[in-house]
Amino acid sequence: MERLSGPTMAEALSIFVFCQWVLLKIGLLSPRPYDDPMSQADPKPYWNTNVARHPDILRAVPEGCGDALDVGCGDGLLARKLTERAKRVTGIDNSPQMIARARELAAGHPDLTFVEDDFLTADLPTAGYDFICSVSAIHHMDFEAALARMRQMLRPGGTLVVIGLARETTPAEWAVTIAAAPVVRITKVLRRAHGPEGMPATDPHMSYGQVRAAARRLLPGVRYRRHVLRRYSLTWEKSGR
Repeated sequence: MERLSGPTMAEALSIFVFCQWVLLKIGLLSPRPYDDPMSQADPKPYWNTNVARHPDILRAVPEGCGDALDVGCGDGLLARKLTERAKRVTGIDNSPQMIARARELAAGHPDLTFVEDDFLTADLPTAGYDFICSVSAIHHMDFEAALARMRQMLRPGGTLVVIGLARETTPAEWAVTIAAAPVVRITKVLRRAHGPEGMPATDPHMSYGQVRAAARRLLPGVRYRRHVLRRYSLTWEKSGR
């Protein structure tokens, strides 16, 4: 029987280059991962599947945005980027370690404020923001209560973007996850995915279907989308102005 052998070095290199080309084509890999003018101030820029959604979030900021809020801001990476798009930015998180780090990195941003508090009970202005975003934080809270409060705090004409995690419960949801698994793994390896130390983590309890149904009920007209790197996004514009 002929003995099977693994790929040669040349074949492995060809596979690696091909994977990079595919990821570049579908927008999951940049030729220069950290060539981002809004992250140059960070001493140790990083990439992970949350940071992968930052460009889309920043593109959603309304023109002439006055006040922006980042819910579950962590170490403040996205909030610092938002200072390029909004006149005033507030980040809120209930982790003392994350807020301490965010404040440390906020030097040179006089219009950037960080609040250590529970978003659901914090003293924040009603209808006080033109843009509200939240990345992989809403599954740490009561989903419907958090979404309702974000809706309440958004000014008429403002935009809300939520990036979240959910769990698979149907064959269709599992099929999408399994099909995307190789791309997710390769992307993480190529981009050397990591995040700040001490970032709180918990598993989501709502399914993708439950998230979609609740969001459509609370935010009429919301745009729901499931992304390759195991995230979903909700984008909603509040009527009025």
